[in-house]
Amino acid sequence: MQESRDTREFAQRIERKARRRIEGRKEKGESIWYGLGLFGIVGWSVMIPTLLALAVGIWIDTTTNSRISWTITFLLIGVVIGCLNAWYWVTQERKRIERKDRR
Repeated sequence: MQESRDTREFAQRIERKARRRIEGRKEKGESIWYGLGLFGIVGWSVMIPTLLALAVGIWIDTTTNSRISWTITFLLIGVVIGCLNAWYWVTQERKRIERKDRR
C-alpha cells in the first residue's frame, strides 16, 4: 500500500518535471528576450521614482533656504519607492510562474 503510493508520487514528480522541461524547450527562444525585458522593467521601476523624487528634491533645495538637504532626502525616498515597486513586479511574475507550474 505504502509502496504503491510512493511509486505514484514519484511518477507524478517525474511527469511534472518532464512537462516543465518540454515547456522550457518550447519557450527557449523567448526566454532570453523575456528575461531581458523583465530585467528592464525592474530597472525602470526603480529608476523612474528615483529620478522623479530627485528632481523634486533639487527643486525644493533651489526654492527654499533650509539646513536639510531635500535632494538627498527625496533621493532616498525615491530609491525606497522604486525598490518596493520592483519587489511588486518580481512578486507578480513569481506568482504567474507558480500558477503556470500548477497547471
